[in-house]
Amino acid sequence: MATTAPRGEAPTASIPDQIENTYQRIGVTAAHRQIVVMILLGVFFDALEQNAVGITGPVLQESWGLGGAEIGFLNTMTFTATALGRIATGLIVDRFGRRNMLTINLIVFALGSLLCALAPSYAVLAIGRFIVGFGLGGEIAVAVIMMAEFFSARHRGTAVGLINVTAGGLGNMLAPAFGVLVFTVFDGPDKWRWVFGLLFLPALLVLWFRRYVPETPRYLAATGRLREANEVLTRMARGRLAGRVETEEFLVEPAVQAAALAPTSRGAWRLVFRAPYRRRTVLLVVAVAMSYAAQISMLTLMPTVLVATGYALNQSLWFTLLMQSGSLLGAATAAFLARRLARKKVLTAAAVIGCGSGLAIALLGEDIVFVLLFGVAFNFAIIVLNTTIWLFAPELYPTRVRGFGTSIILAAGSLSGGLFPLVSGAVFDRYGIVGMFGVLAALFVVLAVVVQFPPETFGKPMEEEETADADVDVDHKTP
Repeated sequence: MATTAPRGEAPTASIPDQIENTYQRIGVTAAHRQIVVMILLGVFFDALEQNAVGITGPVLQESWGLGGAEIGFLNTMTFTATALGRIATGLIVDRFGRRNMLTINLIVFALGSLLCALAPSYAVLAIGRFIVGFGLGGEIAVAVIMMAEFFSARHRGTAVGLINVTAGGLGNMLAPAFGVLVFTVFDGPDKWRWVFGLLFLPALLVLWFRRYVPETPRYLAATGRLREANEVLTRMARGRLAGRVETEEFLVEPAVQAAALAPTSRGAWRLVFRAPYRRRTVLLVVAVAMSYAAQISMLTLMPTVLVATGYALNQSLWFTLLMQSGSLLGAATAAFLARRLARKKVLTAAAVIGCGSGLAIALLGEDIVFVLLFGVAFNFAIIVLNTTIWLFAPELYPTRVRGFGTSIILAAGSLSGGLFPLVSGAVFDRYGIVGMFGVLAALFVVLAVVVQFPPETFGKPMEEEETADADVDVDHKTP
């Protein structure tokens, strides 16, 4: 996208193009790495928190006499709040900035963890889980957006992919080990409180270090704050997030460009539901709903499936953990492929692997060796899909609605993951493992079809609205 210059002057690259060119020129510096670490630390503890109900469930059942439905309701509260948190954050982040919401969501998450640790009753614990979920949803959404906006097209895929390496991979795999460690050190009927309490403390630590994370240059430029955008770009080029720096002029500052990029503060979110973004939103919502439905169904029901097949509970949990190794492998693979293969090719290939693995489990489910083997492949495919969708989503929207558009897609995944296991469980009760994994395999077919239609974004700069150029051209033609 280029800007028309006044007569007699050479055309000037648009501000988004200039930011992209600057990112390409400075590469990945120490400042980039510091930002990544500070964002990923929060995401890692988010993943532990998402698993907290599963870790503490058996102890809560014993201590408070809760039933399975009551434990399940705590997860329902978490997932519902996660979806709401993502949508609310998407609206706020496009108007008031990415950095502010990254801090606010972590505070909400930490307060929810503290409330859970001190909860005197089940009702208060459920409220605490809702607060935690709200903060978790916003945290992941902002992390995806900021990682996408801090890097050039060349490195963006790997940066966003690291979020799921940390959360879907390491976080989910290490969560059971965290529970074992806590319950080994602490004993008694209230030992579950330490799980929530010990997640509150690192949240405060991450909050302290995150004060150094700056606002993204793309957002600053899109809101006309070009001087601040220049300062952040200078810090990133020099690898220094703290201390004073002498600002370099990485961007030109014609007022007309700033005006063309400045977002409309009221009603900008409606752009997500207008052409061409409406179609992209619907397609990615369907895709992520299919992926999350398969993932959470697998996580929630696989131990039950194995127990129904004749295995002991502890053995079933270990088998499930083994199959989860595919998640870490999938997240690492998606991050690796993000800078090498087109988004739609990766999504299509992963959907094929997921469909084939689901059908294999359905047809060969009587042999545990095949269940474990294809269970690893199934989880591998799911995390490749989720990671690539997380990367794909922010690339499909202009800066002023990137937060809201991305948040809608991630929220759809949370809602699907919270609700679809009810369908999968009913199918399993009636048709067994063949029926359940047959349905899950069909989800991947739908996903493979819908991802063919959004525009490919691989290797391209972050998108801005084409109408901005038209506005500038008109202004230049005015005497």
